[in-house]
Amino acid sequence: MNNIKNTRLDNGLRVVSESLPHVNSFSLGFWVNVGSIHESAKNNGITHFIEHMVFKGTRSRSAKKISEDVESLGGYLNAFTSKEHTCFYGRGLSQHLEKTFEVIADLLSNPRFDEKDIINEAGVVVDELYDIEDSPEEVIFDRFESGIYSGLSLSYPIIGTEKNIRKFNQKELFEFVKKNYTSDNIVIVASGKIDHSLLVSLAEKYLKIPEKRFCTNEKIAKPAKAKNVFIEKDIQQTHIVAGIVAPGIKNKRRIAVGLLSHILGEGSSSRLFQSLREKNGIAYQINSFFNSFYDISSLGIYFSTSDLQVPKGLQIIERELCKLREKSVLAKELNRTKEYIKGNLLMSLESTTNRMMRMGNSILYYDRIKSTEESISQVDNVTIDEISLEAKRLLDFDKMNIVAMGSNNAPFSSIIN
Repeated sequence: MNNIKNTRLDNGLRVVSESLPHVNSFSLGFWVNVGSIHESAKNNGITHFIEHMVFKGTRSRSAKKISEDVESLGGYLNAFTSKEHTCFYGRGLSQHLEKTFEVIADLLSNPRFDEKDIINEAGVVVDELYDIEDSPEEVIFDRFESGIYSGLSLSYPIIGTEKNIRKFNQKELFEFVKKNYTSDNIVIVASGKIDHSLLVSLAEKYLKIPEKRFCTNEKIAKPAKAKNVFIEKDIQQTHIVAGIVAPGIKNKRRIAVGLLSHILGEGSSSRLFQSLREKNGIAYQINSFFNSFYDISSLGIYFSTSDLQVPKGLQIIERELCKLREKSVLAKELNRTKEYIKGNLLMSLESTTNRMMRMGNSILYYDRIKSTEESISQVDNVTIDEISLEAKRLLDFDKMNIVAMGSNNAPFSSIIN
């Protein structure tokens, strides 16, 4: 951890860097602590829309110049919006850090939000929305989360609704940025061949934004009871998601639940992959998932198969859940899962972008940099008894929220309300 430095400026802005002298490049991220969880039904989608709009031009740069200024130096620029955060990030050679930093800072400090660009980009984002609606896997997960997090802002889709997207105007965008893009709500994170003092000086020089946020983030409450849903769609395969509310990132139980999810259905050696795909040839796509947010998570199973195979697939899944609830996992299986998780973590650290992403999430969720050694230790310390306890708590098929999508509702008539 000696190569990681963390500075908080007088205006509340945090600057975090990890020096990796053996590489010749850097990954740089500007993390804004705002996502769709901070929206309302009226403005749902605005965080993602702003992520698009800042790339349409600033007071000093056109959309083309934003790209050219970074790409002409062999670099890369992108952004993403999640339910809890927005990240604007870039990669490049270490000698071009200042230019990449200045471009991203310009996006956040000086967006133009031209009315003509707003109208044009609304069309682009609506096309993105239609692309999502053409993807059964994405649609079914959006519907699953809207149900399981019903009553919470976590239920809002990141992209928003077509109605909202088409009505956003310049005033709304500027007001949202002024409220949320403030120095005490942003973390600048970099990994690679980085000089920390230079990074701090660049932050002081280029990032010109309000200092204080006008409101605090609200933490979420307990979600309402979800209902099982069938979505009729003319598709070849039937898609199913079954899941339940689980502990969030701040909860110590989360590590054990993550291991349980891996044992259940993450990886080709997992129980569901072996039982559904390898032994019975039922599903090409079969996996468990554990999607975590600060206060809450969802643990569940996703698979797709033909209409005829749905009843047998559900029967096998229920049987595997019962096995995990009723009989403890073997030490060999748990140790194999631990090694799988630790191996993936350590291999991911070979990428400066992954390292930057890990540090950004760590600061925003834990208000500190969580070391690799600490993460590995937490995995190693999970016991068989903890896995058994979480299985008994969470793996009851009858208590899971189920969303199914297909052209035939018959296989679900007994479970879908």
